Amino acid sequence: MKIVMPGGTGQVGRILARHFSAARHEVVVLGRHPAQGPWRWVPWDARTSGPWTRELEGADAVIQLAGSSVNCRYTPRNRAEILASRLESTRVVGQALHACRRPPRAWLQASTATLYAHRLDAPNDEANGIIGGDEPGAPDAWNFSIHVARAWEAAAVESSPAHVRLVLLRSAMTMSPDPGGVFDILLGLARRGLGGAQGDGLQYVSWIHEADLCQATDLLLANDWSGPVNLSAPNPLPNAAFMRALREAAGVPFGLPSNRWMLELGAWFLRTETELVLKSRRVVPGRLTAAGFTFQFPDWPEAATDLARRHRSR
Repeated sequence: MKIVMPGGTGQVGRILARHFSAARHEVVVLGRHPAQGPWRWVPWDARTSGPWTRELEGADAVIQLAGSSVNCRYTPRNRAEILASRLESTRVVGQALHACRRPPRAWLQASTATLYAHRLDAPNDEANGIIGGDEPGAPDAWNFSIHVARAWEAAAVESSPAHVRLVLLRSAMTMSPDPGGVFDILLGLARRGLGGAQGDGLQYVSWIHEADLCQATDLLLANDWSGPVNLSAPNPLPNAAFMRALREAAGVPFGLPSNRWMLELGAWFLRTETELVLKSRRVVPGRLTAAGFTFQFPDWPEAATDLARRHRSR
């Protein structure tokens, strides 16, 4: 297959590009800066049409991952960039697909599990999950993230040609040993003695191991699914248990817990937001489970052990 990946220079893009290249598929990564790897890089600005659009002609699939990082302070300027980078890149991909004589059969569009409401009582799947944004008393930063996710999906639906199969990838945190990735950051906290429960530790953490992300993406390319698909492990767990398993995998016996005010202060210094750790993301892969998908890493302790081992050997 020929797979075109706009925004494929980030962590998830590199994971998928490595996977597809190892399987001998032709991979074309669209990005602002060159990406080293066994794939072909083509420049784009994620806003306007250009020579990159020719790569979509006759391709088998496009996997749209572009969007600026949410690991920042939600200042007015950053909020505008987070939203615009997602909407503009998604719309320009849609425009390019409309102009194709032989467009890809499938468009896999990045979304996020943040779309779902903060819940402790029950998990969110695709059929019965509660879309967030209307919870009374929710922090403004939480509602902003949900607004972005809803607008992002709406832009893809509005932009997609009727004859192209559109899949919305509602992804949980992707865990890999790559430098700068989520696991790398969390493992660093644990090794510095900061791997205790965050907040009250009751909020759920949803995640997916990179191996399962790749296999699930293979499944989505091979079948005729469309619409939202939760890319998450089937067993999310409370933050306190999540961090305890991380410490055990790292071989660290103790982790200093962080209450809310400590997290707010740390987030201010690190130029990020506490929404990334305090909001409960209790998300389960309803459609994948119903289809009989077998997860290599359904539980976090085993996934954390594998990732920590590979991180040490890197």
